[in-house]
Amino acid sequence: MAVFVITLALVLDYFLGELPNRVHPLVGFGYCANTLERWFNQQRYADLVRFAAGFVSLLLLVMIPVALLVFLLMHLPIWANLLLQTIVLYFCIGWQSLREHALSIAAPLQQGDIEQARHALSMIVSRETSTLNDTKIAAATIESVLENGNDALFASLFWFAILGAPAALAHRLVNTLDGMWGYRNDRFEYFGKAAARLDDILGYLPARLTALSYAMLSHCPKQAMACWWRQASKHDSPNAGVVMAAGAGALAVRLGGSACYHGVHEKRPLFGWQQKPKVSDIDRVLRLIHKGLLLWLVVLAALWL
Repeated sequence: MAVFVITLALVLDYFLGELPNRVHPLVGFGYCANTLERWFNQQRYADLVRFAAGFVSLLLLVMIPVALLVFLLMHLPIWANLLLQTIVLYFCIGWQSLREHALSIAAPLQQGDIEQARHALSMIVSRETSTLNDTKIAAATIESVLENGNDALFASLFWFAILGAPAALAHRLVNTLDGMWGYRNDRFEYFGKAAARLDDILGYLPARLTALSYAMLSHCPKQAMACWWRQASKHDSPNAGVVMAAGAGALAVRLGGSACYHGVHEKRPLFGWQQKPKVSDIDRVLRLIHKGLLLWLVVLAALWL
């Protein structure tokens, strides 16, 4: 049954893509999250108080929607239950949105319009893009696709397959809060710590299954696995490093390196091997995600049967 719902949700995502911001449920969720953060994340509070406030805010924002979903699923007839699970999973995944963003960067790069490519890239990454050349733009795009392919697709499918729509929704909400609050700066170091750590926990197994998929589907699986084992631990994130290293190894490109975030140059580790990324590698990473999705569907179908 899970495979049936997953297939329907992916079909909806393929034809509808991401809903406009004015009607997407996560926009309302983000508004609530920002409101709680403004109320409770005050600089005058002690660090422990800010951590506790962030933890309580996390519980409220995640547990209330999940509890409501569980209640509805328990009391709906089977056809409505399946329909609701399909809609929830559709809201949790963002494969077509990620693909469209990546193609919106690749198209102007291929046409030599680097300014438009920089602008399109700035829509999906937090680093400064105004001075990036075509190689850096391609690299940043590939990194975003590899990491968000896990966060916005494979992790949601993993938790849905394990525990159903409530688990997929919980992961999506926690991942969203990590994206909003999970910064290591004066404002969010303590308030966002609970969201960041819970996101690491929920993403631990999906990230490693995603990395394994990347490696298995590459032309050089042994090298991709070697990049995973040798390079993943260099990343600040226990999960992003895994998918980044395995994905870069699978594509045989070099990713990472220094980047500028909010006016500060940060020295980041290098991932992968061989060549510098090109615009054509953006299409290659999209194909890798697509093949990984097909692999997951085949495995889930086999387990269900």
